[in-house]
Amino acid sequence: MDETEFWEIIDSTREAAEGDPEDHADLLVERLLQLDPDSVLDFARHFEARYNRAYRWDLWGAATVLLGGASDDAFDYFRCWLIGQGREVFEGAVHDPDSLAELLDDFDEEIDGDGEELGYAADEAYEQLTGTAAPDLGITAQAAEPEGTPFDLENDRVLAERFPALWERFGFVGRSVPRPEPPG
Repeated sequence: MDETEFWEIIDSTREAAEGDPEDHADLLVERLLQLDPDSVLDFARHFEARYNRAYRWDLWGAATVLLGGASDDAFDYFRCWLIGQGREVFEGAVHDPDSLAELLDDFDEEIDGDGEELGYAADEAYEQLTGTAAPDLGITAQAAEPEGTPFDLENDRVLAERFPALWERFGFVGRSVPRPEPPG
């Protein structure tokens, strides 16, 4: 499976799920069950490589703004959700996390941002196809620490300064940093 096919599977199942992450995961499993076990493992490798690539401090900060806080687990699930948003959103966010303010049509922290089940879809499909757990994927494990320079994820002022577009669009609900006054 090449990268284009990986993203086509992500996109088609997300579109069919109409943005619901749980439905997306179910549809993804159904789609993967149509493949042979080796192709499912290829899909899993593509997913895991992107999941590891998104282990970055700046993306964790963006997740914190969008979710109103992001624990280790919440950030893990956010990265799965981010992959589920497709290539354009994923690549844009990895390149510039603040660009999520423009890349996302909406964001409902009650529904969006939690793609935990997407992270298990390939394993579930492989197990259904073979009756055994997926083997080691043979890719480099996630780094012990996120890539980039750490910063205080609990400081609203730091988040507002680092992610001005995200903060303007999504970061004010229940936050201590006031909305900036319009110019003029």
